[in-house]
Amino acid sequence: MQYKFGVAARAMAAIGGGYVVAALSTAVLALGLPLAKADAVLTATMLSFTVYTCATIWVFAAKTAWRAWVGLVAPAAVLGLLLMALRSGA
Repeated sequence: MQYKFGVAARAMAAIGGGYVVAALSTAVLALGLPLAKADAVLTATMLSFTVYTCATIWVFAAKTAWRAWVGLVAPAAVLGLLLMALRSGA
């Protein structure tokens, strides 16, 4: 039972947490890259596939499910703060 819970927690982290990290990184890159707006959005969107893949690999490579979640929440928080700073014009 413990094993099944760990796998389910990691799967939820990979699906949901990976999506959040990828979406936030896409928004930060789209606003922060010094390119034309269309080029920045396209580049950020293409890089989001790599970010999502790396997040999924991280989740299943982490020693525990708890560490996997922390490894996604921390970058999501940093990216969220960066996004707020970029949107406010700071």
